[in-house]
Amino acid sequence: MTDRVLELLRSRPDLADAAAFPFNFDVDRAYHVEEVHPASGASLEPIAGDDTGGTYFLCGGTAVLHASSEGDAVLFADSVGEALEMLVRLPWWCEDLSTELDEESLAAAVRAADDEAREEFAPELDARRAALLSGLGLPERPLVELLALSESAARRTDPDHVLLNSEELCAYLLEESYRPSLRDVVLGPGREALERMRSGDVDVRKEVAEDPVLWAGVVRAAGYDRRDGDLPLLRELLRRGHAEGDEWYRERWLGAMLVALHGQAEDVPLLRTATSGQVTDSAEALEWAHGLDAAEESPFTWIELARRQGRVEHARVALIRMLDDTGPDAQRLRELSRALERIGDHAQAARAQFNLLSLQDTAWDRAAEAHVLARLERGKGDLAAAGRALDRARAAVGLDGARTDGTVAEWHRRGLGLRITEQHLELTLAAVEAGAAPLARATMARARLLLDMIAKESAKALSPLSTRATWAVAGLRPPGD
Repeated sequence: MTDRVLELLRSRPDLADAAAFPFNFDVDRAYHVEEVHPASGASLEPIAGDDTGGTYFLCGGTAVLHASSEGDAVLFADSVGEALEMLVRLPWWCEDLSTELDEESLAAAVRAADDEAREEFAPELDARRAALLSGLGLPERPLVELLALSESAARRTDPDHVLLNSEELCAYLLEESYRPSLRDVVLGPGREALERMRSGDVDVRKEVAEDPVLWAGVVRAAGYDRRDGDLPLLRELLRRGHAEGDEWYRERWLGAMLVALHGQAEDVPLLRTATSGQVTDSAEALEWAHGLDAAEESPFTWIELARRQGRVEHARVALIRMLDDTGPDAQRLRELSRALERIGDHAQAARAQFNLLSLQDTAWDRAAEAHVLARLERGKGDLAAAGRALDRARAAVGLDGARTDGTVAEWHRRGLGLRITEQHLELTLAAVEAGAAPLARATMARARLLLDMIAKESAKALSPLSTRATWAVAGLRPPGD
């Protein structure tokens, strides 16, 4: 469906000219300086440009996203009409406008800025503004409402309107003040449920008992909003949550810490159970709890809780922005690679893994990280890149004539050999399915050599996968057919 205001601008040269100057929305400049796409996978169409090299995009069919030529991007408005109303009535030369100003103060600030604009570069400002407001049928809502809409749009850029450079996959920047706190987002349901529990709401106690994700959020919320009267509630949370499985052990330990901080001897049996016997008396419990309390919270805590809550886009965007800010830190890159893979973003996971691979010092580590990169490249659909990653894995263990540092001795008899071979077989199957016959045949030939080298137990474990790959390659048309 074509946007009404956009269609008018495209079909009325007089309106398009007025929008381009002085309001800097030029539909004849609808292109960007580089290839970009939204992290969410939503549709993206350039609809106008400004005179600094920035671009206005229609994102998801309705929302307007503005990207500068310097790598910033922000959700500008929820429709083209709303965007034009902002540009025409709160134009770019009106600086330092604030939502703290009332209507009269805003109007005065705009009038003062308009006076300067008329004198310096836009003597026909009033006529062009009136033509656009009338010709496009734009409303004239209060300026305070219009500015509030602008601020609201900017604060909703993350997570659904994050723009990525299509080649490097880095996210366009967004002012910190417009970026929502992931911690606050994921703690929202827990905080609400915690307040209801404190008020004696019986229904929410049942909800929390039956929903481990909500239970985890309540425990986390209680850790950030501690109250002296919460001990009975904390005991209940710990009793209901300590048997929920290993996935929730961090929240179980946090719940145990919150109970232990009250220093009650009667809680020792509950704490002993919750901590698998680590806490055995009240004095020890208090010391243990203070130690945990001083531990630094990992940002991956909120990413994992967001994933469990089904807030995948929130988790994805947080991880991408973390990756963009991560330097040569092997541990952080490994965590990012695995976390991105868990949420299904193989392209970003491969970016993290590629950087991680470049930091490895030993042949063993290069081979280990290269076979993971092959898995991720295959997951994102780049089979050629997966093949190159496996080339690096083989080179690391000396199969392609490269010298090694001795750390990979007996690699073929250990788990590394099984994992590298497995990735060759998986790539063979993927190449057959994609119709990439030369890659499938070449990869299978290397897989056969590997199967002859690895331990018999490993080859036996891979036998079903090897058989599938062998038959898949056998079913390919002979070369030249």
